[in-house]
Amino acid sequence: MTTGEYAQIGQVAERTELSLKTIRHYDEVDLVQPSARSAGGFRLYTDTDVERLLTIRRMKPLGFTLAEMKQLLDCLDILDNPASNAEQRANADTYLLECRNKTHDSADRLRRHLAYAEEFTALLTTHTTAPGR
Repeated sequence: MTTGEYAQIGQVAERTELSLKTIRHYDEVDLVQPSARSAGGFRLYTDTDVERLLTIRRMKPLGFTLAEMKQLLDCLDILDNPASNAEQRANADTYLLECRNKTHDSADRLRRHLAYAEEFTALLTTHTTAPGR
């Protein structure tokens, strides 16, 4: 997509690796709404909308709730808006720091779980008698 172009939900699902159902749900709960609708009522998304969905996709496996995701997206909007006041920016910065800390802790936990899975895979491999497995 180039600036000013819209993508339909199927294209967005392909780009973001999110299901149509998930993208629709995010619209229904006001997390990420499409920027436009076609004459037939189909959801149309911009590159900015897709970036918001990608941000959510990154947050989901780290244990963020929908409310936390919404708050983070709101904070990013505040920081991207030159008209935001100093207090809004300070609050947004504080929340982003909290999110960064949570992300770090969650990523550490996921790395540990991955190491356990790899250990278990190796154990199973040593006990597998069928060739090629």
